[in-house]
Amino acid sequence: MKTFIGAENIISPLGITAEENFNSVKKNRSGIKQFKKIGFGKEDLYLSKINEENPENFFYYLLSQCLQSIIKEAKSGIIEANDTIVIISTTKADILENLSSPMIEPVHQLIKDFKLKHTPIVISNACISGVLAMNVANDFIQSTAYKNAFVIGADIVSDFVLYGFQSLYAISDEPCKPFDKNKKGITLGEGAGGVLMSSDSTVFNAPFFEFVEGTSANDANHISGPSRTGEGLFRTVTKTLKLAGIDKENIDFISAHGTATIFNDEMESIAFDRLGMNNIPLNSLKGYFGHTLGASGLIETAICIQSLRTNLLIKSTGFNEIGTSKELNLLTQNLETEVQTILKTASGFGGCNASLIIRKL
Repeated sequence: MKTFIGAENIISPLGITAEENFNSVKKNRSGIKQFKKIGFGKEDLYLSKINEENPENFFYYLLSQCLQSIIKEAKSGIIEANDTIVIISTTKADILENLSSPMIEPVHQLIKDFKLKHTPIVISNACISGVLAMNVANDFIQSTAYKNAFVIGADIVSDFVLYGFQSLYAISDEPCKPFDKNKKGITLGEGAGGVLMSSDSTVFNAPFFEFVEGTSANDANHISGPSRTGEGLFRTVTKTLKLAGIDKENIDFISAHGTATIFNDEMESIAFDRLGMNNIPLNSLKGYFGHTLGASGLIETAICIQSLRTNLLIKSTGFNEIGTSKELNLLTQNLETEVQTILKTASGFGGCNASLIIRKL
């Protein structure tokens, strides 16, 4: 049985649909801009924020609007079906509204507003949450527990998140430069992304693709520092390729995590070198959207699906000169080419790593 994926959506400073966002990034437009006196010490910082100030219940707004957009691209009525599940990906959720239980109200509100038959499942595993949520959806579909899965993710730039990353000295004082020699750290972003996954190809109103396989691996290296050998990322990609029955030579493109921190980018370069995949065209989308935490895997997968639709790979903005010990085939210009199979990867705190493969039918 195959799992199909499509009906993708993105909400970010660059637009409210996947197509709008893709049209922006293919023109090398970024949602990152400078915000005055926003840091813990009133520093001026670069962020990818949708609003100057987040309105009340903004997290729920992002989730619900993203879900509503995906529903419009699907067969009528399946959101309320008994064989449909909603899976939510987030890192910090509605922490502005409820510090101790930030997902309680959004989940209850989704059930009420969308007449859901089942309580949504929340996946919160650092920055691999989005990729992991799609992998979980695939597992549910393959086990026949559910036929359809709406997978949505969102995170917002709150003081809690921003000050936390500042305390780790991980925030760049300029727009991030993934994999570049002169990178200074991450740029935080906010937004939402989502997809519909199903074993039934007739639920999609527009062309769809195959979700081939996805896995995760945890090397438990450090609470915030990635493995120096890329072990977790190496293991998950190896497992995903094996379960998918795909040779690395058949991967046309890699959408990397690429946070623009010294340790993360170095780890990824080592892992891809160990995998023998450092010649495959690769990018990081963090220079366009910032690091949107639990939404990043879904936002970046939605861009990958747009690349499959258009046969256009997006350049890795902010990159000029390789800044890792292992060479990578970073896209320095948009590339028009036949794109058949895409590998998406993600890595996060605690040593977590995940990967998935999507291809044209």
